[in-house]
Amino acid sequence: MTTEFIDDAQLKKMKSISIIWLLPVVALLVGAWLVYYNWSTKGSLITISLVSADGLEEGKTNIKSHSVNIGKIEKISLNDQSNGVVVTARIAKHAEHLLVEDSQLWLVSPKITLAGVSGLGTLLSGSYIELSQGISAKKQRVFTALTNKPLTPPGSPGLHITLNSKDQFAYAVGDPIVYKGLKVGRFEDVYFNLEERVVYYNVFIKAPYHKLITENTKFWNISGLSLDLNAEGATITIGSIDTLLTNGVSFGVPDGMALGALINERDYFDIFASQKMADSLRYKQWVKYVILVNDSIRGLKTGAAVEYRGVVIGQVLSTDLVHNDDGALMNHDYKVPVLIGMQPGKIGLSDDKEGALLMSDKNELLIKKGLKAILRTGNLLTGSLYIDLAHSKNSVINEVEQYANYSVIPTMSDEFTHLTKKAGEFLESINDINLTLFENNTNELLQELTQTAKQLQQVSNNLNTVLVSAEQQQIIVQLQQTLASVSQVTQDFSSGSANYQELQNALNGMTSVMHELAPLLNQLKNRPNGLIFDSGFEDQITPKKHAGESQ
Repeated sequence: MTTEFIDDAQLKKMKSISIIWLLPVVALLVGAWLVYYNWSTKGSLITISLVSADGLEEGKTNIKSHSVNIGKIEKISLNDQSNGVVVTARIAKHAEHLLVEDSQLWLVSPKITLAGVSGLGTLLSGSYIELSQGISAKKQRVFTALTNKPLTPPGSPGLHITLNSKDQFAYAVGDPIVYKGLKVGRFEDVYFNLEERVVYYNVFIKAPYHKLITENTKFWNISGLSLDLNAEGATITIGSIDTLLTNGVSFGVPDGMALGALINERDYFDIFASQKMADSLRYKQWVKYVILVNDSIRGLKTGAAVEYRGVVIGQVLSTDLVHNDDGALMNHDYKVPVLIGMQPGKIGLSDDKEGALLMSDKNELLIKKGLKAILRTGNLLTGSLYIDLAHSKNSVINEVEQYANYSVIPTMSDEFTHLTKKAGEFLESINDINLTLFENNTNELLQELTQTAKQLQQVSNNLNTVLVSAEQQQIIVQLQQTLASVSQVTQDFSSGSANYQELQNALNGMTSVMHELAPLLNQLKNRPNGLIFDSGFEDQITPKKHAGESQ
């Protein structure tokens, strides 16, 4: 038996971790890196509140800025009050700096308005949400979308002001602000204050035209076509093409008024109905009076001129100043109160309280010396009236009357009113005439004239009868004479009468002459030259009837 020896096995120490385990580790690190990369580049989530989700789709509708995609809508849901929608969108990391406090977002979709057409590109690409970056440094992730595109992006150079109007002007967002034909701004927002019952308009004036706005600037309406019929005649004002289709406002500093200090921050301005009205209110101080009118004030409107020797020094402020008179307005002798205002600046005085006080004292003296207010017709076509101030020598008073804490300027009628009054009195005197007696006499005269006309008619009929009878008798006599003449002519030419015999002899003579001329006529017919040359032929003998032969 053979014994074989086997070598001892060599033992080697094994490594603690196999290289195969590196693969899961690497995969884990790659996955973690991908997660981190995805998280670091995915961007932030924002929420946007909208009135409606019309045109929006989850996972499809984009968020854009300057037409560049910066995000996408991920979720759309109703808000807690169920009166709107909340949109959750993911904004790219590189666009997160756009998400600040005053950034603005709005839905872009096709729209056609009077101001123009917008959003036509979305007809093919679909609606999207536009984001406009603000100028704030504070970050924000919750936004409320605007209903319309903002006309002025945040940070635009210019000036924001507020206009207000108590009249029935109807301006809309986007309507133009015009200065001497140039569009220098637009209406951005409209707000109605229910308590004040005043409409406020937020307006933006773009640079460099915002430097035209000063503390003395006046704004007035230039919408459409304006026709003004007043004491001065008819005035037609036509705006630009834009303001004919929509509405608009213009502005400026009235002539003769200082420009004033520039406006550097939001301020409030009134909108006047016209440039004329804005210019008339360029002075701030008023001295107010009341005139008591005996006649009708129909045609006297608020804003009508108050003149002195043809110079406008004020205007009518109110024609509705009936002041606690206990229904006395319907009395025959009631005088209608009219409130007028005069401006010191229009007569060369300072436009301040001192100038107003000086004008008041001077007018007080003039009223006592006979200053009168006359209601005159400015335009016969429109019937517009105005107030004219004049002096009356025989109207000196010692004390100025007061009405509702206003001094009263006495009134007198103008020449046209006097003529109208005289004409009215003349017509009344005619009405007072007793026309009954005149009417009775006239009726009797008409009856007598009727009877006379009947008698004349009867005489005319009798005369016609006589004339007809006489005419008939004359015709009969003439007819008898004519018949007698015809009978006489017939008897003269009857057989056996002398006239008949003479006529018979005349006819026989004419027959004999014709027989004698027959050879001559025959020769002329056959030989025309026979009367001059001898033809060698003897005259043709034509048998004739013996003269003594009876017929």
